[in-house]
Amino acid sequence: MPNSTREQLATFEAKWVPRLNAPLRAAVGVDTTEERLMDAMTYSLLAGGKRLRPLLTMATLTTVGGVYEEQRDWRPIMALELLHTYSLIHDDLPAMDNDPLRRGEPTNHVKFGAGMATLAGDGLLTLAFQWLTATNLPGETQAALVQALARAAGPGGMVAGQARDIQFEHVDLPMGELRTLHREKTGALLHYAVQAGLILGRLPGKDWTPYLDFADAFGLAYQIYDDILDVVASPEELGKATHKDAGEAKNTYPGKLGLAGANQALIDTIAAGQAALAKVTAQDTRLLAAFFSYFDTKRVTKS
Repeated sequence: MPNSTREQLATFEAKWVPRLNAPLRAAVGVDTTEERLMDAMTYSLLAGGKRLRPLLTMATLTTVGGVYEEQRDWRPIMALELLHTYSLIHDDLPAMDNDPLRRGEPTNHVKFGAGMATLAGDGLLTLAFQWLTATNLPGETQAALVQALARAAGPGGMVAGQARDIQFEHVDLPMGELRTLHREKTGALLHYAVQAGLILGRLPGKDWTPYLDFADAFGLAYQIYDDILDVVASPEELGKATHKDAGEAKNTYPGKLGLAGANQALIDTIAAGQAALAKVTAQDTRLLAAFFSYFDTKRVTKS
């Protein structure tokens, strides 16, 4: 990606990440009555994530000409970050991936114990849906957001993908089924991130398709790149253990296609997402396209 593209995204992040982060701890505290539980919830929530998902929502809202009002929109936008953090806490649990590190720090269950970590995830999950309706947005907008997030996060989305991930360890999945797994496990919440921006921006549904095609391409690219980094990056760089996928016999793009093949799949997926955005003629989609600069397609040749 050209430097100007990265700079555009960096400028957007510099503006919005501090603004989205600033109220988080206090807002969770208002809605949490037990101190140790709040500590466990905010421990993972404030552990330094990129805020990629709410940033995607903000970028989509900006692209379609929507107006952000903090008192009205902040909780509905950040609800997705609560839900994403719950998924990470539960994914790290001993019964799941049993990871000791997340973002370079001890995982929630290592810090607070498996029981409290489970409850912290439960608290963030349910609070996410409370935040979608703790607002003066129109009732139909609230309902649309709740329904869309429930579908993305539930047994037809992320949870289904996690179930496939567990069920098909040590099973060689065909590429089509691997794409389904990735679309549900990783892509569903990124799809929702863009969809939420379309809902909040009140873009007519007939105009959604290229944006959601972009979201699905971005979600797949994100997972392919994560698979690649598990092979080529260091634990210090990622803040978590690497080379786990092969050790656990998980289905990954490098495992099925080799590193070069996975990198080409990443390049092709990015191109598909860019082509989707090119179909949008009424708005300037360069900010959304800039999100592809997260992926270094030269990384494999550098390793």
